[in-house]
Amino acid sequence: MNKIRTIIVDDEPLAIEGLKLRLDAHGDIDVIANCPNGRQALAAIKEHKPDLVLLDIQMPGLDGFAVVRSLIGSYMPLVVFVTAFDEYALAAFESHALDYLLKPVEEERLASALQKVRDQLLSRNAIEQHAKLVGLIEGMQNPPEAILSAILEEKSAPQTDVYERHINIKDRGIITRVDIDDISYVDAAGDYMCIHTPAKTHILRATMKAMTKRLNPKKFQRVHRSTIVNLDKVRELHPHTNGEYFLILENDEEVKVSRSYKEVIGRFA
Repeated sequence: MNKIRTIIVDDEPLAIEGLKLRLDAHGDIDVIANCPNGRQALAAIKEHKPDLVLLDIQMPGLDGFAVVRSLIGSYMPLVVFVTAFDEYALAAFESHALDYLLKPVEEERLASALQKVRDQLLSRNAIEQHAKLVGLIEGMQNPPEAILSAILEEKSAPQTDVYERHINIKDRGIITRVDIDDISYVDAAGDYMCIHTPAKTHILRATMKAMTKRLNPKKFQRVHRSTIVNLDKVRELHPHTNGEYFLILENDEEVKVSRSYKEVIGRFA
């Protein structure tokens, strides 16, 4: 049985101990670190790269939502928020959490959240294995024509200049149709893409590479290794002293253009 490497983050020591006691009933959970605040949590996540973080929302200083925002564009474990207030449930999902738990944590509810974690980890492993297999086949000098042709179907499909006009995003059985023209920018959050529109941020399981293929490069430009921007939504361009730039979007959000992608600045000349 593969262990699910887990970090618990809570500013209340008793809450940590109570959660650890409940986790003892789940033999596949391995608690590798406890953190009393958000800053220590970020350091521990960077060091240990856990599978799962059980993250308190209300903490002094860097709260749980700020921790998740700080992880965007870097290693992103699965996150289950822990909160004493039900009003945070919706915000938890909008911040890329897999699930949330209300304090005091009930055993049945914890078991349900952990099953979601297991399902997601199995899905991640399947995707990683798929990618490795594709790489192996593509690296063969004379690969057998019949071997796993289905997973190479995308490679052999005819190319087209017609890009998608909508993206369908499925969330808990509900499919939301997002108009491509409404997207302000897209950023990566681990194995997920955050699709930002003026009305809402949608979460889609996809890679940056796959998302780049779906968006028209005449309109959508990559400005950072983890960010794609809709150039039609850019209002202002601000230079920065270290050679980077900041794009100010129509909704006043600020997006950084890293030095590696500064050639996109020429599109505004």
